[in-house]
Amino acid sequence: MDLFVKIAMLVVFFGVMVAVGIYCRRHSTDVNGFVLGGRAVGPWLTAFAYGTSYFSAVIFVGYAGQFGWKYGIASTWVGIMNALLGSMLAWAVLGRRTRIMTQHLNSATMPQFFGSRFDSRSLKVVASAIIFIFLIPYTASLYNGLSRLFGMAFHIDYSICVIAMAVLTAVYVIVGGYMATAVNDFIQGLIMLFGIVAVIFAVLKSQGGLMSALDGLARVTDDSVATTPGVFASFFGPDPVNLLGVVLLTSLGTWGLPQMVGKFYAIKSEKAITKGMIISTFFAIVVAGGCYFLGGFGRLFSDKIDLAAGGFDSIIPTMLSGLPAILIALVVILVLSASMSTLSSLVLTSSSTLTLDFIKPAMKKEMGEKRQLSVMRVLIAVFIVISAVIAIIQYRSNVSFIAQLMGVSWGALAGAFLAPFLYGLYWKRTTKAACTVNFIFSCVVMILNIFFRSSFPTLLQSPINAGAFCMLIGFVIVPIVSMLTKAPAKELVEDAFSSYEKKVLVPQKDAIADEE
Repeated sequence: MDLFVKIAMLVVFFGVMVAVGIYCRRHSTDVNGFVLGGRAVGPWLTAFAYGTSYFSAVIFVGYAGQFGWKYGIASTWVGIMNALLGSMLAWAVLGRRTRIMTQHLNSATMPQFFGSRFDSRSLKVVASAIIFIFLIPYTASLYNGLSRLFGMAFHIDYSICVIAMAVLTAVYVIVGGYMATAVNDFIQGLIMLFGIVAVIFAVLKSQGGLMSALDGLARVTDDSVATTPGVFASFFGPDPVNLLGVVLLTSLGTWGLPQMVGKFYAIKSEKAITKGMIISTFFAIVVAGGCYFLGGFGRLFSDKIDLAAGGFDSIIPTMLSGLPAILIALVVILVLSASMSTLSSLVLTSSSTLTLDFIKPAMKKEMGEKRQLSVMRVLIAVFIVISAVIAIIQYRSNVSFIAQLMGVSWGALAGAFLAPFLYGLYWKRTTKAACTVNFIFSCVVMILNIFFRSSFPTLLQSPINAGAFCMLIGFVIVPIVSMLTKAPAKELVEDAFSSYEKKVLVPQKDAIADEE
């Protein structure tokens, strides 16, 4: 009976996802509709699309378990700052200016923005290459959190889970494009909101309630981490410095991720941006704050967790293994929702970037709308297949190189794009050379971190800290290089920034003049 309940919930979930894709196919008849939903997506759909692309199974299973174990209840700060810095402030600083300038420059992707903003085809090609190289392993990492959960809930082979998830995601993205992704993100987001709240209550109840769980956590000691009593239940935990690195990369890093920033391209209006900011922030507080808060209690289950055998990814599944069947099914759907929403966003970003910024400019003949759509749909399938194959290979053979590359990808993307994109929106003096130097610097540092990690300073040996370092240094590199290199053409800059200062003519009714 328990297995029937789980399978029934999965069948309904998958059926709804495919139905939405078919329903939304009318919005994907041209490139603008397929990639951006016609730039007419409302605040609720955009906010949920932003949040579900932000928080995947990597967060729920991997990061929540790992950082909850390392920092205790203080890991909740990661979720709080994801909401305030990664969501609220990102919408406030980037939302309006990104929407206005990208429409003015007719940019549908981040590389197109760089190419048009700085009148540089080479910058567009380099940016698209970085996205292609680093989004594929990031995409593959989304499957990681599913293996143990599916093994716990259904006792089926991980490969079957990966293939099913890949096929169903491909169907609704290929058929319905961005709009199908946005609508499904909204549905999946509701599942995530309800699911994380239900799971937290259930896990805390199993430990005697919140106060009892906190008391138990305060009694946990680990001399290899810290000797201070009660450190895992403290405000900043046993290692606030490295905790800050996690906060910076996972919060500020979203400002430079193409699949996240792309959500601002599609939003409908300025009022929608304000509403979207509020909704997105609430979503992040519940989902991210809830995930890390839940992970903070992981050490209460240390007698059941074998880190040597399962690693940090085994923590959350072990915590959930004793829940009722219906809650386990809800958790599986929650993680599927988180994974499929992020996967759809990543493959749509990858395919549109490669088609519009790399293949189309390289074609000698004009590439029509229908052909562009066909190429993008084929590439979506290709990207999903590649990521699924990488995920299965890693699971079966434990290829550590792939796992390292996955950890580096977020840092490389955010480090390369954050500062150039932000300065490009706000500062007229930003130059093409500054963007190029920052691209190269961040990618080189993160790649070196894979092969020569032990040679890095102790603080930067962690890929997370190295990624945060690249983002922060970018704020120094871009202005310095910009001031040392030739200023961009005045006409080019004035045209780009004129989008913020358009003159509006309004009708004026005749009126009787005042008496003199």
